[in-house]
Formats: sequence, C-alpha cells, structure tokens
Amino acid sequence: MKKSDLIILLCVALLLSPFFIFDSVYHTYLDINRSFPILAAFVKFAILSTFGEVLGVRIKTGKYTLHHFGLLPRAVVWGFLGMWIALSLAVFRSGVPAFLDQFSCLHGINAAMMESFSDMKLMGAFAISVVMNTSFAPVFMTIHKITDAHIAQYQGKLNCFCHPIRIKEILSGINWNVQWGFVFKKTIPFFWIPAHTITFILPKDLQVLFAALCGVALGVILAIASLKKD
Repeated sequence: MKKSDLIILLCVALLLSPFFIFDSVYHTYLDINRSFPILAAFVKFAILSTFGEVLGVRIKTGKYTLHHFGLLPRAVVWGFLGMWIALSLAVFRSGVPAFLDQFSCLHGINAAMMESFSDMKLMGAFAISVVMNTSFAPVFMTIHKITDAHIAQYQGKLNCFCHPIRIKEILSGINWNVQWGFVFKKTIPFFWIPAHTITFILPKDLQVLFAALCGVALGVILAIASLKKD
C-alpha cells in the first residue's frame, strides 16, 4: 500500500466518522434526505460514485493520476445520474411489488416490503432487483459510458458541457465485446442483482446511499473491464 492510499483511507475515515460518533450528524442526514431526496441523491452520487472512478484510475494506472480525468465534469454527470437513479429506485420499489401482489401466490408481497425482514420481503427485493437490472441498468450503463467518452473527448474540461454529445460516433466506438460480455453479461447477474436485492431490503432512508456506495464498486468494475482485452 502506497502513501497516497493511506492518505485516501484517512480522508475517508475522517469524512465518515462524524456519522458514527455524533447522533446529531446522522439524524441531520436523515432529515435532509427526507426533505430533499433528489438533491441529496445528487450530492451522494457526485461524491461517492466519482470517488469510485478515482479508485478505478488507481487500479488501471497504479496511481491517482487525474490529469485530463475531468473530476468536476464527472461529479456533475454522476450527480444528475444519481437523481435519475433515485427516481428509478422509487418507481421500481413501488411498481414491482404492486404488480406481483395481483397474483394469488404472491399476494401480500407489497405489504411485506413495508415491514421488517421476512422471506416474502426477500422475494420482493429480489424481484425488484431483477426487473430493474434487466431493464433500467443496461440503458443506464450505456449512457454512463457515453458521457465518460464525451468528457474524455474534451480532456476532462468543463467546456465539454458546451458541446453536443456525438452519440452515434461514441456508440460505434464502444467495445461491445467487453460491454456485453463483461459489464452486462457478468456484472448484472453476479453483482448488481444481489447488490440491489440488499438495497431494497434496507430501509428507504438508506437505499439511495447504499446505491451510491455501489457506484464506488461500479468504478472498480469498469476499471477491471477496461483492462480486459477483446
């Protein structure tokens, strides 16, 4: 472990420690999360998911080289993606159990999602995760790939937001062997579906935060994917 890694770990510990030491800090977080859920999602994803991509750089290069990385543009994009994710979590969390509740063998699953952990709640969380990750997730991952490529085209400068995204050009340049064969085919069933099953078991106040923490894992996963050859 390098000195830079120790510094990063220390900074993370200092950032998180007040939530565990002071109850007032944690309760303030809950109040903000309930009063301004979309804004809170923006902040959480902008910080945590961007940090995940920084870790990805560390994995790929062996150091925290952020030249032309576009730290601020990526944080802004992640913030808006986080707002979209928060909205999607709410839609799938409500819609999937309501649909399943129509079937006699699954009747009661909607109520179970509001209660403490049970077999029925686990089944509901798994169903929500499967539906979300087989519909929303591939679209989200592709859009994230497009925005990353757009930021890279302008060397990570903020003026990238002043230029239209060349979607057709970027899509044609994506390594679909990796995008399909690894990012979709392997990470969705073996990581994202289990991870989001846990997400939907958690209380609502913690679901978006846990999803943002999964964004840290996403940065690591995408870094591994970029190292894979065709």
